[in-house]
Amino acid sequence: MSSDAGISKQAYAFLAELIYRYSRIHLGEHKQQLLTSRLRKRRVELRLKDFDAYCELLRARKNDDEIAFIVDAISTNHTHFFRERAHFDFLMQHALPELNRRVAASKEPIRCWSAASSSGEEVYTIAICFAEYEQLHKPLKWEILGSDISYRMLDKAQAAVYEQSRLELPSPELLKRYFQKGSGKFEGSCRVKEMLRKKVTIKRVNLFEPSYPISAEQHLIFCRNVLIYFDKPSQSELIRKLSLQLAPGGYLFIGHSESLMGIEHRLRPLGHGIFMRTK
Repeated sequence: MSSDAGISKQAYAFLAELIYRYSRIHLGEHKQQLLTSRLRKRRVELRLKDFDAYCELLRARKNDDEIAFIVDAISTNHTHFFRERAHFDFLMQHALPELNRRVAASKEPIRCWSAASSSGEEVYTIAICFAEYEQLHKPLKWEILGSDISYRMLDKAQAAVYEQSRLELPSPELLKRYFQKGSGKFEGSCRVKEMLRKKVTIKRVNLFEPSYPISAEQHLIFCRNVLIYFDKPSQSELIRKLSLQLAPGGYLFIGHSESLMGIEHRLRPLGHGIFMRTK
């Protein structure tokens, strides 16, 4: 096979199975071009003549870091601040008041996990909502975890720097309150202020790990626009795992275009991709 050729059926089957086993991302039979375009640069960097040679390298090394690189390369990371606004309206108007009443008495923090936080827009949107709630009511004890499988996205989330032109915020006051505008070579960019960054922990988590490196039950879990990448058995497994990670009375948020239809669960649907653990 020449260096400019595509991917062989054998190599594609091997890589697709490897990606599925590691991340449960299901590529299907018609994603050869996507996989080839995303991994071509890496193959050239490793000075390998074709993707069959790349597969041989992966078999020989059994290198989790290289597999993580592949998953990172093929992952789609489309997000923005306040995406699917209804979820954040519900958070402010219903979930936080209810959790504040229930959790405050225990003197524990309200815990929130953004389970597929990509480059951080979701996790910092949640942090803004908590901070805004405190502006209107009394202070809360809260902590937020943002996680993703992609090292590249985690680096961006940790940096918390975003192009100002892409900050789609409900109010210009939020920009002043929670972002610091860049200057000089950072002109046109904004960084989330330390007051929010220090409340957020960024960590790498594979959603299909045997157990999550999270010590306590979560009162809120956002796992939005992720189920669409998995087959039905993987969706069922993930919902079971997330449900167990929720505290009783906790809320799970999935994407507006996603559904738990055909998935066995014990969550009470509240509409718009919001569910509550009742037991």
